[in-house]
Amino acid sequence: MMSASSAAGQQSPYQAGKNPGKHEPLEDFKYDLENSKGWEGEGGSAKEVTVEEFPVSKSIAGVSMRLKPGAIRELHWHAIAAEWAFVITGTVRTTVINPNDQNSAATDDFEPGDIWYFPKGFGHSIQNIGNEEAHFLLGFDDGHFSEFGTFSITDWVAHTPRNVVERNLNLPANVISTLPKKEVYILPGKIPASSEYRSSDLQPSQSAHKYRLGEQRAIEFPGGRDRIVTVKEFPINNTLTSVLQEIYPGGLRELHWHPNADEWQFYLSGRSRVTVFGAHGRARTEEFGPGQVCFIQQGFGHYVEQVGNEPTKLVILFNSPVFEEISISKWLSANPTSLIADNFGISNTAVARLPKKVLGFIK
Repeated sequence: MMSASSAAGQQSPYQAGKNPGKHEPLEDFKYDLENSKGWEGEGGSAKEVTVEEFPVSKSIAGVSMRLKPGAIRELHWHAIAAEWAFVITGTVRTTVINPNDQNSAATDDFEPGDIWYFPKGFGHSIQNIGNEEAHFLLGFDDGHFSEFGTFSITDWVAHTPRNVVERNLNLPANVISTLPKKEVYILPGKIPASSEYRSSDLQPSQSAHKYRLGEQRAIEFPGGRDRIVTVKEFPINNTLTSVLQEIYPGGLRELHWHPNADEWQFYLSGRSRVTVFGAHGRARTEEFGPGQVCFIQQGFGHYVEQVGNEPTKLVILFNSPVFEEISISKWLSANPTSLIADNFGISNTAVARLPKKVLGFIK
């Protein structure tokens, strides 16, 4: 009979890998924005997704807004978030005032593929100046921000004593009495003939709020392409990075992750499957199509598979002005052959078959 001391001596000195234990499943990272209930009025509509509707998206909120020809998103500002936008259809004109210089304002016209950025607290307005409906996507760098809680000029004036309004606006009482009694938000309007400033002292803003993302040269791969704009190319946009992405039929966005930012995707056309890896043996796959939002948490591994015969087009926001990414191909190519062979338990010959450069989008 073997003694206890002999049995102990024959036990392996090594421990099995630590059991990861029980972890909560990955959070739902899909939201159908276009099929959600929103605000509708005579001048247009707006549908929003915040952390209230989409709990995983703590860092970014979004709005799908439509304006009828001539309609106006009234003068307003946002106290807790900067505003980013991507124009999908139509032509819109924005006005924005710089708080550091009251004599500095900007008026810009935007077409499909263009983006704008207004820093937190900058007063601005939006108007559809075309003959067709304008549709644009708004993004805000705080998931708790609600589009329906902005600071609007009509709401402010309506809740200010009449005598104070008279003194500020230099209007007689009979005109003050006709002003809106509550926030109008989006209102019908006429397509303007010009964009001349009321004040002759105003000068064009020295900080450009407009960037033509759709016109930027793309980074091409066999299975798709990216257009990426960071704070380097668009200096005023100092909280977000924008990406316009297209994945060709059958294309695969390779395994990768972003060390420095969450990723917020809005699907414009086509369909794709997204698989997210959240460590602890957790992975989840969802399929996305037009009008739907995908959110991937900072550092979570993921990949995107294009499905169907139509290319998938999407616009992406990262909550950092600097773009960072680590792909599995880049990672593996930067390590010694022997290390990779031992890590995977494969031969050096097999390691030699691994990619030696970034794949990006695989055909």
